[in-house]
Amino acid sequence: MKVIIMTREYPPHVYGGAGVHVEYLARELARMATVEVKCFGEQRLDFGNPAVHGYPFGSDMFEGNPRRVRQALMVLQSCLHFNAAPVEADVVHCHTWYSMWGGILAKICYGVPLVITVHSLEPLRPWKREQLGRGYDLSTWVEKTAIEMADAVIAVSETDRQEIANRFQVAKNRLQVIPNGIDTRQYGPVASTSALKKYGIDPGRPYVLFLGRVSRQKGIGHFVSACRQLKPEIQAVICASAPDTSAFALEIEKSVEVVQKERGNVIWIREMVTRPEAIELYSHAAVFCCPSIYEPFGIINLEAMACETPVVASRVGGIKEVVVPGETGFLVEFAPAAPDDFEPAEPERFASELAARMNELVANENLRRAMGRKGRERVVSQFGWAAVAEKVLAVYDMVT
Repeated sequence: MKVIIMTREYPPHVYGGAGVHVEYLARELARMATVEVKCFGEQRLDFGNPAVHGYPFGSDMFEGNPRRVRQALMVLQSCLHFNAAPVEADVVHCHTWYSMWGGILAKICYGVPLVITVHSLEPLRPWKREQLGRGYDLSTWVEKTAIEMADAVIAVSETDRQEIANRFQVAKNRLQVIPNGIDTRQYGPVASTSALKKYGIDPGRPYVLFLGRVSRQKGIGHFVSACRQLKPEIQAVICASAPDTSAFALEIEKSVEVVQKERGNVIWIREMVTRPEAIELYSHAAVFCCPSIYEPFGIINLEAMACETPVVASRVGGIKEVVVPGETGFLVEFAPAAPDDFEPAEPERFASELAARMNELVANENLRRAMGRKGRERVVSQFGWAAVAEKVLAVYDMVT
């Protein structure tokens, strides 16, 4: 079988969970099929499996447009490049709306079956209007068109499946649930502390860790608020870059500055850390915190659990299917202010409960260790990439 994967992110240009998913899925699928990855960037690997072909993102053509609209139009142009040469494959598999225009064209122009993996849904990310302006209307339309015309749609969690079924016209037999996975040979606890020294983290004192984008979706603002209520001896490490907008980046920067003046012990790593550095940061953290306000799956929690670190996370989306409360960590209730609202009704209470759970775990080393062991056991037994790839291949067989 020949498979073409279309994606915005692919190494070395990975900034989110969807990019991580594509990297490992392509590797595992290549053991069972011929795989070609079409992505945004300059990557080029003509020989090998998977083969990789990067296409430019950016053009002088759209210089006259407002920046936010220009971003959306450049996405469509890159997807057009995906189809510049005949698409010769048994199936095209698209990840995130950024690549879906490419899949739409491939299905219409070349008659290739289309599979979509939904890593997030545009209607559930209204803050993206800050980032894309009216381009958000375009991204929402592309996503809806692709999902409803796809031969198969893969949700990454049961919650994700329910949202797709409620918001789009997709026949039940075309909608499957296949979770994200993780390479537990790569992600596991390590003893080295070079990353801690590099970023000024005291290895002799406990720290709680946030690792993610500077995005409203990831709840970074709520983590910063929770830091104000951590016990004084606890370090807070914020590993966050790639802001959605400059305005939101400034908002978080000011919030962090206030907390740093109030309590100290807050370290903000503003660069994209390497994978070995991330594994080291997970391994030595007393607690990993995932305060996302929207998360179809939350692959980052698998990474922390694989490194035997307990998780404190918001009880939203697919996180509920990954973190087992009281066994691999704690979940904090996220009560929205109103239906389809993505801010908590009581943000101060939400932050206080995050802080309380983190304080509780830091104070109880035996509980942390027990949760860490159970977390890794759960990841190893249920979220291996080989099993994920076999399920995806079964979907390909179904549509071809």
